[in-house]
Amino acid sequence: MLENADIDPAILDNPEGFLSIKQVSQILRHGNRLLNDETTGFRFGQELDLHGHGLFGFALLRQKNYRHLVNMVVQYLRVSLPLMDMEIKANGEEISIQLHDNWEFGDLKPTIAGIYMGSIYSLASLVSKRFTFEFDFPCPGKSLQWQQLAKGGTMRFDQPQNRVLMPLVGRQMRDDDASMANYLAAARSQEQLKCNDSLKVVTQVRHQIMTSPGRSSSLERVAEQLGMSSRSVRRHLNLAGYGFSTIRNQVRETFATRFLQDTDMPLEKIAEHIGYSDQASFSKAYRSWTGKTPGEVRRAHRQ
Repeated sequence: MLENADIDPAILDNPEGFLSIKQVSQILRHGNRLLNDETTGFRFGQELDLHGHGLFGFALLRQKNYRHLVNMVVQYLRVSLPLMDMEIKANGEEISIQLHDNWEFGDLKPTIAGIYMGSIYSLASLVSKRFTFEFDFPCPGKSLQWQQLAKGGTMRFDQPQNRVLMPLVGRQMRDDDASMANYLAAARSQEQLKCNDSLKVVTQVRHQIMTSPGRSSSLERVAEQLGMSSRSVRRHLNLAGYGFSTIRNQVRETFATRFLQDTDMPLEKIAEHIGYSDQASFSKAYRSWTGKTPGEVRRAHRQ
């Protein structure tokens, strides 16, 4: 997917990193060539469900005002997926969300429009069961597969614009909807399972650092030992409420304290063993962990 996209792999592990529109376009074009499936964009958008949108997705469900809910969806997607702009209109019977291609994506326009519509469908399908999707490109060869993508939805091609229509009247009430309760229960259960898996990763990461607490105890090396990517390891740790540096510092503090209290190992050797280039760096780190210098801990234990 990333081949020839001119992307530094390191940016994928940087939560504050950004990709240019040109880079995103290259990735999407390559994905289209690899998959050769016109429905890919819509199906990918459907993956951006309430789980994918996190707490925001669940906040949407608390909206009693349907127009307000749809407006929140539009405003949110404008920020989180700023590839197309959206215009929302409402009359007495339906809400219309029209997509505008501000970047002139050309051949990518059907894919990106599909991503938006699939995501809108996932976020709004729990409060509305009737959708009409209008696309400004011709009907692809897999028309039947398109119709099966959205239950209760109608697909129209060769339309003047890319647009989603949802009825304001006759929509499903949410307060007494058993399927809503089932969905929330399943979501919480799924999150719990993810947390359990993540706690296992925390244990495995801690074990790897304890095996080698020195300079080789980097996120990249630990991830390699676990057969995972650095990004996956960091994600599991975050889900469990841990940071890699925090775990490593805890292990290093434990090792350092044992060496200080139970051995006569020189401070520079302790520093080297737990991954510090010199005694001064080690002493500074140890004091930040415990509030005491290594010398103070050793002297206090001997007394």
